[in-house]
Parts: sequence; C-alpha cells; structure tokens
Amino acid sequence: MASICINEKLTDDELRSILSKLENDKDKEIFGLVCKRWLGLQSNGRKRLAARAGPHMLQKMAARFSRLIELDLSQSVSRSFYPGVTDSDLAVIADGFRCLKVLNLQNCKGISDKGMSSIGGGLSSLQSLNVSYCRKLTDKGLSAVAEGSQGLRSLHLDGCKFVTDVVLKALSKNCPNLEELGLQGCTSITDCGLADLVSGCRQIHFLDINKCSNVGDSGVSTVSEACSSFMKTLKLMDCFRVGNKSILSLAKFCKNLETLIIGGCRDISDESIKSLATSCQSSLKNLRMDWCLNISNSSISFILTKCRNLEALDIGCCGEVTDAVFHGLGAMETEMRLKVLKISSCPKITVTGIGMLLDKCNSLEYLDVRSCPHITKSGCDEVGLQFPDCCKVNFNGSLNEPDVLP
Repeated sequence: MASICINEKLTDDELRSILSKLENDKDKEIFGLVCKRWLGLQSNGRKRLAARAGPHMLQKMAARFSRLIELDLSQSVSRSFYPGVTDSDLAVIADGFRCLKVLNLQNCKGISDKGMSSIGGGLSSLQSLNVSYCRKLTDKGLSAVAEGSQGLRSLHLDGCKFVTDVVLKALSKNCPNLEELGLQGCTSITDCGLADLVSGCRQIHFLDINKCSNVGDSGVSTVSEACSSFMKTLKLMDCFRVGNKSILSLAKFCKNLETLIIGGCRDISDESIKSLATSCQSSLKNLRMDWCLNISNSSISFILTKCRNLEALDIGCCGEVTDAVFHGLGAMETEMRLKVLKISSCPKITVTGIGMLLDKCNSLEYLDVRSCPHITKSGCDEVGLQFPDCCKVNFNGSLNEPDVLP
C-alpha cells in the first residue's frame, strides 16, 4: 500500500483547525517542530509571547509572529538589567507588531520618552500598557501614547515619579474607554488631575493611587461620582489627606465597590465606615484599613456582620480593637466567607475572640496574629482552638503573606 503524505492531503485551514484544538502551549510548540510548513502556521497563529531580545532578534520575531497580540518584555525587580529593553527595541516593536494589543514593559529602566513616542506612533490598536517603574518616563512620552493609542483600556504607571496631571488630561481627552489605571507612588498627581481624568474617562473600574500624597477628599469624591456605575477597586493607601468625606462619597455613589484599600488613612472614623458597609454590603470583598487609628470595635463588628461576601480584612495596628468585634457573629444565620484576616499588632484581641470567629468561619485560609501578645500557638493549643485544615496562622512572621490586599 502506497504511503500517504499528510501535507499533501490537508490544507492550511485544516491544519490550523487542528492547531486550534491544542490547549497546551507545549503541544503547540511540538506541532511547530513537525516541519517548516507546520512551524509557519504555528508561528502565524501565535498570540502571546514573553521574550528577552534586542532589535535584531525582535525584527526576526516580528516577521515570524506577524499576528502577535500580547508581548511581555518585563523584567523582575531582582533580575532587572541595564539597559535591557531600549528605545531602539520599542521602535522595532512599533513598526513590526502592528496587531499588538497588550505590551508589558514593567521595570524596563532603559526606555525613555523617545521609545514611548514610537509606541504611540505605531501601535494604534494597543489596549493595555504596563510601564511601571520605568523611571525615565515623563508626561511628554506618555501623552504621545494617549494620543496615538486611543483604544487604551489599561495603563499602569506605578513608580513613574515624573508623571503629573498633564498625563491625566491627555488620557481624558483621547482615551474614553480607559478602565484600569495604576498611579501608585506618582506623588505629583493632584485632585485637579483626577477631576480632569474622569471628565473624559468615566468607565474606570480599577484605580490605584496608593501613596499619592497630594490626593485628598476632593479628588476621591469627584472620581466616586463620575465613575459610580463602574468603580470596583480603589486603592488609597497612605493618602493621608483622605478622610471621612471620601468614604461617605464612595458609600453614596459606588455601590458595586469590591476592593477598598485605605491603610494609613488615619482620619477615617467609624461612622463613615458603617455607611460604606451598609451601601456595599453585597459587593465588598476586600477591605484593608490597617493603621486607621480612629477605627474601633463598632465599625469593624458592623463590617463583619453586614458584608456577607467579605473575603479579606486587614485591621492591623488598630490598637483599640478588642474581642468585642466578634461578639455579633453568633447571631449570624449563615457562615462567613472570610478567607484572610490580618489583626497584627492588635494587642487587645485574645484567643477568646479568635474562638468566636472560628465558630462562624470555616473558610479561613490565612490569619495574621503577629505582635498579638495574647494570641500564641501554645495559647491556641491550650484552649483547643480548631483551625480549618487549609488555614495558615502567622504567629511570628515566618509565613509568606497572600497578596489579596496589596
């Protein structure tokens, strides 16, 4: 019987159909090793790529992966090298990867405004850009991206210390579909800039302004009202100008809020937190309020009993909190869904309070009790506390913390 060559019988479309049914990336790579024809089909169909390459290699990659949608050139903090990715590389990317929608350049410290101008001029289809900790970037280059890539939905600028309100104005003018914006540590951002931003970008559901020390109640209130239907995650850690007015505004407008980070906002007090818990009792999942020194038992107890979908809570260093926060749990008709609880440096909480918590919470996965002198491993064993099988208890700092409340 004569042998049959599969390449003579199957068309390119039929081979692509076979390739599309391979779910594992390794299997797709093996597909490309069969022959040059199959390698070409596998290369053209590839959508995602993580690489470390200079301009010459990038040019070859652009020719091979012509339909690439996601490109990750990010570097880790521990392994970042200089110059790494350069402006010349970005020029090649802008010219060779015209279909690109997602570009990750986090920790690429060698790039500057020149490279950003290339991106803005060449990648009109770009929807997501991460240039966090690319510390040379300024308003000029990032505004060029906003003007050229007007379909942007996600932009992360964490640690870009030269960014000012000018970028927010450019985003407002050019990127109406922006949904996710990271500005952590951009200390030149002000309330006026946030007002400019949401005058044009009203679909933002994720906003990280952690450590933006010039942002206060006015900016947060404006964002709350403008993005009320969409806002789900708001991060305000160490924004010391933020107080009760911001929380009350969130309670009034953002009833779908899922994650709120207000650690270090020391002017926030019980009444505003209770209003938030009432308004967001169905939606709130993650709440970080460590170092909120005006918070007491009444508001935290209210949160634990009202917010039935709460999964993570951090009240570390809220020194006035006692076992009384858990007293109301016994009257709850349903089990809590809490997975992460951080009460480090809450010296008035004891094993008695933890026992009341465990009676109503079988879902706990991580409990942080560092620097709680009345909660020790021996003390928990002595009273016979039974933690869920999957629960890790951090008594002394020896465990890695979960990143649900960054």
